[in-house]
Amino acid sequence: MVRYTFKKEERLCNKKLLTKLFQSGSSFILYPYRISFLPSQHLPYPIQIVVSVPKRRFKRAVDRNLLKRRTKEAYRLQKHILHTFITHHEEELLLAFQYIGKEILDYQTIHKRMGIALAKIQHEYNTHHMAKGN
Repeated sequence: MVRYTFKKEERLCNKKLLTKLFQSGSSFILYPYRISFLPSQHLPYPIQIVVSVPKRRFKRAVDRNLLKRRTKEAYRLQKHILHTFITHHEEELLLAFQYIGKEILDYQTIHKRMGIALAKIQHEYNTHHMAKGN
C-alpha cells in the first residue's frame, strides 16, 4: 500500500548538504522548476527535498508559501514513483525544486509537471548512474 506522507526526515535542512547539492549536483529545467539532484549517502531518509520560491519574483510571502505548499503536496502524492526506484537500488538522493515560473500556476498544472519531473529525475539518475559505471 502506498503511504502518502511527508515527514520531517524527508525535508532537507542541513546547510552542508544544501551547499553540496547546489555546488556539485546535476540539474535540469522543467518549467516551472529548476530541479537539482545529487546521489548521497548516510541520509536519515532515502530522498530528502527542499523547495524554494524566489522573493525577487514573488514579493508577497503569501504567494511564495502558496507555491511551496502546492509543490510539496504534488510531491507528496507522487513521490512513490521515485521512492520505489531509489529504495530498490539501495541509494539515497538529495533533491531541490526551485520555482522559476513568473506567475502562480494552478495546482493541476503543478501536479502534472511534478509527475513528469519525477519520471525525468529517475531517467536522469539512471543515465548519470550508468555513465559512472555503477
